[in-house]
Amino acid sequence: MKYTALKDKLEALGAKMVPFAGYYMPVQFEGVNAEHETVRNKLGVFDVSHMGEFWVEGPKAFDLVQRISSNDAADLVDGKVQYNCMPNEKGGIVDDFLLYRFNKQKYLMVVNASNIEKDWNWVNLHNKDIGAELKNESDEISLLAVQGPLAIKAMQKLTDEPLEDMPFYTFKTMKFAGVENVILSTTGYTGEGGCEIYVSNKYANDVWDAVMDAGKESGIKPIGLAARDTLRLEMGLCLYGNDIDDTTSPLEGGLGWITKFTDGNNFVNREALQKQKEQGVEKKLAGFEVIEKGIPRKDYPLLDEDGNKIGVVTSGTMSPTLKKPIGMGYVKTGYHKSGTEIFVEIRGKALKAQVVKRPFVKN
Repeated sequence: MKYTALKDKLEALGAKMVPFAGYYMPVQFEGVNAEHETVRNKLGVFDVSHMGEFWVEGPKAFDLVQRISSNDAADLVDGKVQYNCMPNEKGGIVDDFLLYRFNKQKYLMVVNASNIEKDWNWVNLHNKDIGAELKNESDEISLLAVQGPLAIKAMQKLTDEPLEDMPFYTFKTMKFAGVENVILSTTGYTGEGGCEIYVSNKYANDVWDAVMDAGKESGIKPIGLAARDTLRLEMGLCLYGNDIDDTTSPLEGGLGWITKFTDGNNFVNREALQKQKEQGVEKKLAGFEVIEKGIPRKDYPLLDEDGNKIGVVTSGTMSPTLKKPIGMGYVKTGYHKSGTEIFVEIRGKALKAQVVKRPFVKN
């Protein structure tokens, strides 16, 4: 079990701590719904220091990130972040990740905590014939996500760098809360405004205190991973291990927009995925609302009107914002279209649902 630099502080704040992806993490503080609403209406701060960080540097850095990334790294400019995935050789996804470009010879990959070792091995495997310089700093970097409509305004108090004019999915290296070389990006996993703050472990507690103090008058609160999950699901965002994994292709998972078949973008398994795009896929990830009373959960069957199994739930919850049950799941192609009536089997009963366009909550 690994611990983040903020473990003692989170426990002192009353966090309910649980094992998650090999780390001891806060699942909730005052309760999922209250924390969810805090982020939707004000601002909250998450400790997401369990995420992994890989540096890719040197003259061959671009060649490596282009090889392992389904998105086109040539589209990146300095200071820009790109959502991405690493296709495997069997049509599935090794992981989804964020790619930061500092310059053409320096990139940062931010990967999922549960996949750090797998991803590191995958990146090194494909680097054998390329020769980029790799460094895994996952255990040295703390990461805070400050999310909500009031987040950026509050965080502006902690730096002289202008934050409010930063476009979505960009980043700067700055002095923040008195600490030099902090990376601040306008990314997030909640659908709200906000930022993510990368800082050395030794400054994590000081930066946390500064963030809490800066957000105090706006109503900032610490937020756990349970609310992070309901927030991302309302936005229809995929969670690796649930909605995408080693067996689901990016095209099946609705990630065709980050799978670029452009000239020169010869990523792993490109040919097979391009063939899949041309011929179509047999299943697609769809969002749905349950019309009858019942909450969909992972692995519940999805049925057609005759009771035939057409798919499976990958994520589901009672939406705190909409006050209705929502979910995502893979269904046979054709059943994925908005307005289609499907059924969720919950404890032996087929409950009516309707496929809807994501995100579930429109900002």
